[in-house]
Amino acid sequence: MAEARKWTDTTSQCDHLHLNECVSAAIRLSGYITTPQHDATASVVCGSTAVVTIMDEDRIEEMASNRQVEELPSSSGIATSENTRLSLSKNNKTTYFTEERVQIPINDNVFSFRKLWAFTGPGFLMSIAYLDPGNIESDLQSGTTAMYKLLWLLLSATILGLVMQRLSARLGVVTGLHLAEMCYRQYPKIPRLLLWIMVEIAIIGSDMQEVIGTATALLLLSNKVIPLWAGVLITVIDTFTFLALDKYGLRKLEFFFGFLISVMAVTFGYEYVVAAPDQGQVMKGMFFPWCENCDSTALLQAVGIIGAVIMPHNLYLHSALVKGYCISVSQSRDVDRAKSDKVKEANMYFFIEASIALFISFIINVFVVAVFAHGLFGRTNQDVVSITYIFELCKNDELVNVDIYNGGVFLGCAFGTAAMYIWAVGILAAGQSSTMTGTYSGQFVMEGFLNLQWSRWKRVLFTRTIAITPTFFIAYYSEIEKLTGMNDILNAVMSLQLPFALIPTIAFTSSPKIMGEFKNGL
Repeated sequence: MAEARKWTDTTSQCDHLHLNECVSAAIRLSGYITTPQHDATASVVCGSTAVVTIMDEDRIEEMASNRQVEELPSSSGIATSENTRLSLSKNNKTTYFTEERVQIPINDNVFSFRKLWAFTGPGFLMSIAYLDPGNIESDLQSGTTAMYKLLWLLLSATILGLVMQRLSARLGVVTGLHLAEMCYRQYPKIPRLLLWIMVEIAIIGSDMQEVIGTATALLLLSNKVIPLWAGVLITVIDTFTFLALDKYGLRKLEFFFGFLISVMAVTFGYEYVVAAPDQGQVMKGMFFPWCENCDSTALLQAVGIIGAVIMPHNLYLHSALVKGYCISVSQSRDVDRAKSDKVKEANMYFFIEASIALFISFIINVFVVAVFAHGLFGRTNQDVVSITYIFELCKNDELVNVDIYNGGVFLGCAFGTAAMYIWAVGILAAGQSSTMTGTYSGQFVMEGFLNLQWSRWKRVLFTRTIAITPTFFIAYYSEIEKLTGMNDILNAVMSLQLPFALIPTIAFTSSPKIMGEFKNGL
């Protein structure tokens, strides 16, 4: 209560019925309290009725340097740190529908489907990175080169991805800061900038894959009426169009992403049904961790699977989508972070939702691997030409090297024209959905690492221009094989960038100073 008395000496408003709740939240999130001679400059809401007035962050920084504020102890079980306090500066802008919150139903049961539904959304947006065109190309090449033998690696990479996504989500829920913001507060300037550059490389590489996938889908859907280079340019326009969905609200946007995932599930599921692969071989490849008679090509593909599945920037995205503020309106879910049990509950439901989302993404990836393992494993170019009559393939006895475009043509010739168009629709959905989540990732990363507020259209223009420039020239002056072949290189780049997301995530979530009772444990 000593802290409460100090607090009431320096605040202008507080509902005394909720005083302890206000104090514990405000102290934990800000870490500082003004001395009586200084005025507070920002009012925020804690809980349902209590209003606490605290100082603008810039003013706190100034006073801290002059030792005009005193640090107070944390509330029980929650870490207090200058680095984890809530940003309340007057220039703070919103990114992900922070003006709109999903209310969590009140229910004392151990588990509630209504609560799970309220927490559903961020995990499915995150899971789209597991279904982007780079993943799809990795899947079809995995099936073509190693049949079902790398499915166990796909399963392992997905499980590892789920573990890392859980850590990044927990960081956002517990601290109210996403991964990039935490890096800004914890790391010196030079390492922080180097880390930002590495993450930006990963985001731009992913954006290039999305451009390639969308352009290829348009080429297939239009029967080559829309040339590849024109499809690349169209991706700029349609990105801005889809981002305009923001104005319809958080839940509608999340439903739209869910719709795109459903489109991918239906389209790739259709290919799986018509191809009818051997179910026993699929299960064996999934749970038998061995790759018998696999050559260097299969080994390279195994590395590409890891880079395609676990996307570095996705950890930054997930921590930002779930982060909640107890005493401000800047959150997507109404989680009271002043209460340990509410934080635990949020962590549990976000983990369940992420598990469901990644399970669905894994099944969709298995569909693609199995279809091409059944149809193209061990086939030579001559075999495929005899089926498809597509002039792009060489008429020789080398094993076929398939990509998103040739794979679609093969499906159309082997299983009917509808299969090709359905495949193209799935690729288009993958490209568009991952484009939107990639834009969110880029904005979170830039704002967090640089403390720089950029409007979303500027961010799209920045990353898409960098991604489109080399992609456009390759599409204009080269064959489609050169363009789609870039996916292999980009997946390898993702693998190299992975430590720049994994290390900060593990380090921060293992720190008792940052996470308190929610730190990682054995």
